[in-house]
Amino acid sequence: MNHKSNGFSLVEVLVSLVILVIGLIGIFNLHLVAKRGSFESFQQTQASYYAIDIINRMKLNRSQLVGYAGTYAGNLSEPSQSCDVALNVGGGNAGITCTNVQTRAWDLYGWEQSMNGVGETKGTRSIGGLDTPTACIQVSGTGDVLVVMTWRGIRAVSDGAANAADFVKSCGTANKRRRAYSISTVII
Repeated sequence: MNHKSNGFSLVEVLVSLVILVIGLIGIFNLHLVAKRGSFESFQQTQASYYAIDIINRMKLNRSQLVGYAGTYAGNLSEPSQSCDVALNVGGGNAGITCTNVQTRAWDLYGWEQSMNGVGETKGTRSIGGLDTPTACIQVSGTGDVLVVMTWRGIRAVSDGAANAADFVKSCGTANKRRRAYSISTVII
């Protein structure tokens, strides 16, 4: 008796399903790795933006340059005077005149709030900004400025500031998830 079978046997179907599942698991894991990398890249871009933002604020308020030095992690209280630049806000006699000191206080408060993501919220939770940021600013008498941004990365790989200069190392909490971005410039 000669039996010819048309179609697939159960074993062939199971083997092909196993191969398909292994391929789908690989694609799914690749997707997760890509999302993590994308988020890490976004955080680094944000850190760069915030560092340049404070440098630009410092350039506009050069007389208060040394007053910008310090460590910032979201602890500043809101200044009593709201000012974006040291000039007459609102025009005429009814406007509010901000001093350079008041402008510096407002700059630091606004900058610190934005790096903590206060401008982007979902419910009561801040969702923008950096993850657990700490910023450090060093200013020398000659106008040399070093801005360091540190934040927490998604996974533990290495300490982003472990091999850096002492000032960069001292910014933020040392651990394998710390990421660091620093920029050095001269403001004259």
